[in-house]
Amino acid sequence: MAEPPLSCDCFVSLPPGSRDDHVIFGKNSDRPRDEVQEVVYYPAASYPPGSLVECTYIQIPQAEHTHAVVLSRPAWLWGAEMGANDQGVCVGNEAIWTREPVSDGEALLGMDLVRLGLERGASAWAALTVITALLEEHGQGGPCRETPEPFSYHNTFLLVDRNEAWVLETAGRLWVAQKVTAGVKNISNQLTIGTEISAEHPELRTGARSQGWWDGEGEFNFSQVFSPENPPARMELAKQRYRGGTALMQQHDGSVTAEVMMSILRDKPSGICMDSGGFCTTGSMVSILPRDPSLPCIHFLTATPDPSRSIFKPFVFSERIGPMQRVASPQYGPDDPARKQPRFQSQVDRRHGLYKAHQTASQNEGLAVYDILRDLESQCLADIMAMLSGDLPGEELGDLFFDCVDAEIKFYQ
Repeated sequence: MAEPPLSCDCFVSLPPGSRDDHVIFGKNSDRPRDEVQEVVYYPAASYPPGSLVECTYIQIPQAEHTHAVVLSRPAWLWGAEMGANDQGVCVGNEAIWTREPVSDGEALLGMDLVRLGLERGASAWAALTVITALLEEHGQGGPCRETPEPFSYHNTFLLVDRNEAWVLETAGRLWVAQKVTAGVKNISNQLTIGTEISAEHPELRTGARSQGWWDGEGEFNFSQVFSPENPPARMELAKQRYRGGTALMQQHDGSVTAEVMMSILRDKPSGICMDSGGFCTTGSMVSILPRDPSLPCIHFLTATPDPSRSIFKPFVFSERIGPMQRVASPQYGPDDPARKQPRFQSQVDRRHGLYKAHQTASQNEGLAVYDILRDLESQCLADIMAMLSGDLPGEELGDLFFDCVDAEIKFYQ
């Protein structure tokens, strides 16, 4: 029997859960071991009426305006596992299975919805309404990994901005959402929303009653009503990670910083950092979203697997951002096996420059290099915190991500 896939963990801390007046977002993306995750930037853009956008599997109408986004994504698809936009919004998704059947038919992937929410939403709530509207119109489904074997799922999302967070859980085209305004919260491959519902699909409860899942009596509990009677092994295995993540967040409640969030994403005893088996942590992200709108949001991305042996590099939206060749994978155009029908009949090398350098260092057990790079990461983080507190100027932040990537590659070589 094939190993049951494990999947991602998302975290958020809002004051007073955070040490400073910052919202802190974090996510580990747990994907097939050899899948390459790239980091890509798309500037804000405007489109003429009637334009279409080609998502991973289907075309949908394009918005007239899209926000600038930075995305961490599996290199074979259009969407993203996690990302941020220039409006101070972060989104990450998780695989989930419910009583609603999963469709193998091609529709929008949850990862497509992450990108679409970021491109079109100026707040966490606005991104949520974008996702739910597209879910209603186009549905979700299609292969979720780069293999001919079917593997599909529904999605939960964590959407965060400078002021609040939203947990969005879906079952087919149905959905439910919970608003979070203070403290710490994490999601994994579980339905977590019970009776504390802030918003929902208008047909959620009638749909549950028509299926015989709820008798209409008493308080409606989404997780109890929609959780599958015989959950997949991957959902059962994820319970340990969810409990471990909750314990770590509660342990640091009131003192969460970006550094603390990075340490949680690097935690192996809890299973949050996965480095063995067929699925592992292939990319990680931590974001600082200051409550003060005059301060920039800082997004740290690894673009490499296993955060315990990767470096979080800071990204800040700037007009000076150029092509991200070092962390963007090769493109194969119409000959890409993810685009040709039938799909995924062959494999191509999607490794980018940083991935190759990191892979070589990992194979050579370059532990001394990691120690040096972690010291540099700590110094960089300290400088950023000093800038956010007003102790250092921040004029050159737009180049920092590229400088860090180039320095990391040189150290590996």
